Amino acid sequence: MSLNPPIKNALISVSNKLGLADFARGLTAAGVTIYSTGGTRKHLEDESIEVRDVSEYTQFPEMMDGRLKTLHPKIFGGILCRHDREDDMSAIREHGIESFELVVVNLYPFAATIAREGVTMPDAIEQIDIGGPSLVRAAAKNHAFTTIASCPEQYAAILEEVQSGGSTTFDLRQQLASQAFAHTAVYDRTIADYFADQLSSEEFPDERHITLRRESVLRYGENPHQKAALYANPAEVGANLVTAKQLNGKDLSYNNLLDLDSTLAIARGLPDCGVSVVKHNNPCGAASASSVVEACKRAMEGDPQSAFGSVLGFNKTVDAATAEYLSTPGLFVEAIAAPDFEAAAVEILTTKPKWKKNVRLMKVGELKDDRPQFQTRWIEGGLLVQNTDILDDLEADWKCATETEADDALLAELKFAWAVCRFVKSNAIVLCKDRALVGAGAGQMSRVDSVEISIRKAADRAQGSVLASDAFFPFADSIHEAAKAGVKGIIQPGGSMRDQEVIDACNEHGIPMILTGKRHFRH
Repeated sequence: MSLNPPIKNALISVSNKLGLADFARGLTAAGVTIYSTGGTRKHLEDESIEVRDVSEYTQFPEMMDGRLKTLHPKIFGGILCRHDREDDMSAIREHGIESFELVVVNLYPFAATIAREGVTMPDAIEQIDIGGPSLVRAAAKNHAFTTIASCPEQYAAILEEVQSGGSTTFDLRQQLASQAFAHTAVYDRTIADYFADQLSSEEFPDERHITLRRESVLRYGENPHQKAALYANPAEVGANLVTAKQLNGKDLSYNNLLDLDSTLAIARGLPDCGVSVVKHNNPCGAASASSVVEACKRAMEGDPQSAFGSVLGFNKTVDAATAEYLSTPGLFVEAIAAPDFEAAAVEILTTKPKWKKNVRLMKVGELKDDRPQFQTRWIEGGLLVQNTDILDDLEADWKCATETEADDALLAELKFAWAVCRFVKSNAIVLCKDRALVGAGAGQMSRVDSVEISIRKAADRAQGSVLASDAFFPFADSIHEAAKAGVKGIIQPGGSMRDQEVIDACNEHGIPMILTGKRHFRH
């Protein structure tokens, strides 16, 4: 008996009917008899495709609102029979069982159901497929003889082989079986996770499972000798780079993705029209203004030298005026992430600058407040999980610790600086002026070193600026350095055993200082 038995009969029962009619029509034209159930059978009949009703074949009706349809020996015997075993083939003949060489099944939309707002547990339970996974697993187990199609994207490859040779190759069946087992594993994992979330009162359950799908293989990783790939987490929704539409430029690199993810996070947290400029995963510019182009100009001017070859993040649509500015000779941008781009902006950015062919333009969609609730980071031997640092700080919890208080204008500047500071690597110090980043000190082992770097970066612009620190000052030395540079306001979490020394230093220089009570380390 051939190891590639001709496909005579196909069992089709799907929830997702994308591309099904054309696939079934092609199978029928190749001489395949189609058996089907319920809604799938009606869909095919409406497309004028001849179908045999499974209930007529099994002589057993569908019942319990469709809960019981395909769970029958005449179905599973036809799927599981081994075509090179005479005892198997004799058994199905004896019991009037047709062999099913092709099974086309995808599962009830459980994940889509539980993603809907307000869905109840009874609603979710009705979308737990029973027969579907059983059919998929049976066909995948018997892939030496049976072909399993578990998603519409597989139809074309199957149909091509059936039309050319009347069957499928073992290599294709084996590949499809592997994908089928992965499909049912993800499905069952989603159900298990849903029940765990519904029934557990713990924020961090005993077990945690993450299902990832490879989106692309990257040219290389952080360095050319490292291989890399991008995986998507189907459970994550909202605007992000994995689901973004690329409008122009070369494929994104590993480092591009890291930088763009950072710049998008910063821009999302800025008020009004906000733009962030990131280099080596740290902001070198950020600004808010009443127009996108003004915010962009001031963000790029934060550290012009570092901004060369940077990536940009916008919280509003990139318009033509902004594109014209970015096309100014002497400016060079690697990539831009934004909710959208005006058609005129795309035209300008892809025709005017010298770097027009290579600039990556990433349309991510509307930046709603739907960021992931948890952050994960791999370490050797395991995974760290924490709540994402996305909650807004309550200004009602802030207090002015100094004799001199901040007026409304100064408080607005401090609030902007605090919004930017949380995205700079610890020890983080930022200087801001007129709602724009003018100097940043990032990732230093000493906080006073970060202060000195931010002052050096700001140069003359430090005069009249405000300073934000992601964590408390352990000593008053940073305050004295800030005062010498002309800083007029400071915001920091507080909480040091030497807080009073720091407060006294601010009082000495007449600098208002806000204590937020919340730090924002970013390691």
